[in-house]
This record gives sequence, structure tokens and C-alpha cells, in this order.
Amino acid sequence: MTATYNLPDGPQMPRWLRMIKFISQPVKYVDDFAKTYGDTFTIRSTSSDNHLVYFSQPQALEQIFTADSRHFEVGRGNTGLRFLLGDRSFMLSDGDRHQRQRQLLAPPFHGERMRAYGEDIRKITQQVSHEWQIGKPFKIRESMQEITLRVILRVVFGLNEGELFEELRRSLSDLLDFISSPIMSSAFFFQFMQKDFGAWSPWGWVLQQRQKIDRLIYALLRERRAQADQNRQDILSLMMAARYDDGQGMSDEELHDELMTLLVAGHETTASSLTWAFYWIDRLPEVREKLLKELNTIGINDDLSSVGKLPYLTAVCQETLRIYPIVMTAFPRIVKTPIKIMGYELREGTVIIPSIYLAHHREEVYPQSKQFKPERFLERQYSSYEYLPFGGGNRRCIGMAFAQYEMKIVLATVLSDFQVSLVNKRPVRPVRRGLTVATPAGMRMVATPQVKPANTPALV
Repeated sequence: MTATYNLPDGPQMPRWLRMIKFISQPVKYVDDFAKTYGDTFTIRSTSSDNHLVYFSQPQALEQIFTADSRHFEVGRGNTGLRFLLGDRSFMLSDGDRHQRQRQLLAPPFHGERMRAYGEDIRKITQQVSHEWQIGKPFKIRESMQEITLRVILRVVFGLNEGELFEELRRSLSDLLDFISSPIMSSAFFFQFMQKDFGAWSPWGWVLQQRQKIDRLIYALLRERRAQADQNRQDILSLMMAARYDDGQGMSDEELHDELMTLLVAGHETTASSLTWAFYWIDRLPEVREKLLKELNTIGINDDLSSVGKLPYLTAVCQETLRIYPIVMTAFPRIVKTPIKIMGYELREGTVIIPSIYLAHHREEVYPQSKQFKPERFLERQYSSYEYLPFGGGNRRCIGMAFAQYEMKIVLATVLSDFQVSLVNKRPVRPVRRGLTVATPAGMRMVATPQVKPANTPALV
């Protein structure tokens, strides 16, 4: 007897047409389906079992994120990243191994250790922003990428200068820019594009660049093991010192893959978030004025931890991550054993998609959801099933607190010195950038000196 199960309704358009829209119009893709089919809808697969079911209701997300993790397989849903992260990344693992890796990697991203990196973030931000030519247009995203990449290399890899630093910075930037370009973004979703036809072919170049980065990272690991300096506080050194319950540390292969994971997860995403923040701050003068008024209360000798506590700055960051979440869905959950979500019986092989974007645009939770209104985060608190820019459950991003802290320091540091204004005042729409959504790469801004009220302190 064939088992029966029920699925919500969904679009019937051909897969090729749907994929073109998914890649070229990522926001309109889900907006249109939600308008037509409601809170929950199914993207039917040509395979009878591997249908994708989108959920966005807080009750549904709670059921998904609190369910026994043995119901789901998550790592397999991320295999498209294997070429970039390696086989041992915690993003690609499940069960006990995933939990062990998280426990080993999480501590440096919290508490005093995380706050100790604040001064590095501020110095790097000043170095990059002070290279801007006053009044001359520049691509804001490139500057934010430079800041976040240098932060990763300093805070995670423990590199600040030298030949290895420059080679890694250049190679990583080239690779991530290339695979996030409009054409290569499609390669994440179409296996036929991942063909190596030699160094001059697009995918051949990607693999060649990846091998170069591998050599650099393994050289760094050999150098670090030879030094055995116990006083280093970068995240790599803390990872090398960490031990599993049996007393064993991570192998070089594990360290390599987790370093790549932290780099990919923490560089592009934060750069996109910061670019959006500067866009909204310039688009809405009342937001900029409130933010500057709050920043002008920070004293010259204040501890950087005070930046993280500024309520309006925090609200601006939260609203930035709400209105266009950089990753539009939480990690897909592939059903291993049948489970019921919101009354739907989902069988083995069904792919559950928790939609962050749609959850962030529920009008009963966020009235006038398409408008940028930081005040909504000052007026109420949202549950982790209503606001989830970093995913949820046992797959929530381990770098969440660090990313938020980095955003605040970068914004406060730049806005203390500069007013950053859009060259073209037309509204922009999110575009796909690899697995994320971002502002168009060519969006340009102009920096002018920030005019400070008399007798107000500055963040330096």
C-alpha cells in the first residue's frame, strides 16, 4: 500500500522558468508565490519525493526549529558549498559531529573574547575609510568587503601584514568576487556549470584559485604549529588549542575546512549588511539624524562596548537585517523520518525551507513591512521565530553576536568621520550574489567630512 501525505499548493511553472526567476529575481520570486499561495507553498520536484515546502509562520518555524534534530538531515542540503568549504565543514555535517564542532568553534565568538576584537575592527575600518578621496565616487560594497575581509584575516587567521596576508587577501577576494558574479552565481544551482575544461575555463579557474588558497592556508597551519605560541588570541590559535572530549585536537584538514567556513559565512554576509545599512541611512535623513545624535553622545575615551549598547544603532542594524536578510532562507531541512508541520504530513525526502524573508515581511508582525523603520525594534521585542536573520534552532549562525558587533563598530566609526551619500538617489533592488542577496555591486557613494556639533565627543 502506498503511503499518503499532503502538501500545500504551489506553482506549476516549468523548472527552467522558475529557476531563471529564482536566480535573477530572488525577492520577487518568493513575494509572488506568497501572494498567490499564502503562508505555505510547495515547489514541486520532478522527483516524486524531493518537493520543497516553504514555511514562514512563527508557529511553523517554532515546530521546525524545536523538532528532534534526528527528523532532519541538514548537511546534505548544503553540498553545493563542498567545493568551497571542503568535506569536513560543520555546515556539511549532522548529528553528533555537527554538535561537537559547534561546541569547539563557538566560544571565541562570545563574551570578553569577542569584545577584545573591537579595537582591531575599529582600526581596520579607519584604515580603509581614510583611503577614500573626499567628494570622489567609490563603490561602497568594495570598501565594506575590504573591511570585513581584513577583519576575518586579523581576528580569525591572526594575520595583519606580510606576504602571506597579502596573498591570502588578494586570492580570497578574487575567488569570492568571481563566484558571486551574476553568471557564476548560477553555478551554485546548475551542476552542469561546474565543469573543469582547463585553467582558462570559468570553473577551471575557480578550482585553480581554490587550490592556491588551500596551499596558503596549509602553509599558515604549519607555521602556526611550529611556533606553538600560547599567548596568541586569534580564533585560529584558540581553535588549535581546543580539544574534543577524548583530548584530541582538530586535524589540519578540519582546521582548514572550518577556516574556510568562517571566512565564507562571515565575510560576504557582513559586507552586504553594512552596504545596505549605508544605503538606508542615506535614503532616510531622519534615520541618519537620529543615529548621529546618538553617536555624538559617545565620549572620546569610551570603551567600545558602549557602542554595542546604543539602542538606536542596534535598531538600525536589526532593521537592516530584517528588511532584506542577506540569506533569504534558513538551512533547508531534508526530512529523514515523517513529520507533521502545521498539519501537513511530510514524508521522507521532503525539503523544508524556513523562509527568513517571508517571516520578516508578515504584516501582522511587521506592519508596513516594506518600509525601513528602526523604531519597530525599540517598541517591542520579537521572538526568535519572528526575527531570525541568522537562522534558527541548532543551525543558528555561531558568529551572530560577532557579526552584529562588527556592524555596529564599522557604522559608528565611519559615521563619526564621514557622511556617506548615494551618487544615484533612485531606489535599488536586491540582486543575487552567490547564495545571498545584496545591493548591486556598482552602487556608488561619495564621502564628505562629517560635520560635528560644537563640543561633542568623537569616536576615534
